[in-house]
Amino acid sequence: MSVARVTEITSSSKKSFQDAIEKGIARAVKTLKNVEGAWIQDQKIDVEDGKIAAYRVNMKVTFILAD
Repeated sequence: MSVARVTEITSSSKKSFQDAIEKGIARAVKTLKNVEGAWIQDQKIDVEDGKIAAYRVNMKVTFILAD
C-alpha cells in the first residue's frame, strides 16, 4: 500500500503560465522523491504599467512517501 503526501508550492515566470508550471515541477522534483502529479490550484498575473510582468501559479504537488 502506498501513502502519499501533498505539498503546496508557488512558482512564477515572465513568459507564461506553462513556463511557471514547468519551473515549479522541475524544482519540486529536485527536493521531493516520487513526485506523482500536481493540481494547479490558482493562476495569477502581476501587472506593472498596464502590462503583464509575471505569471504565477499555485500548485499542490503529490508525492509518494518512501517505506
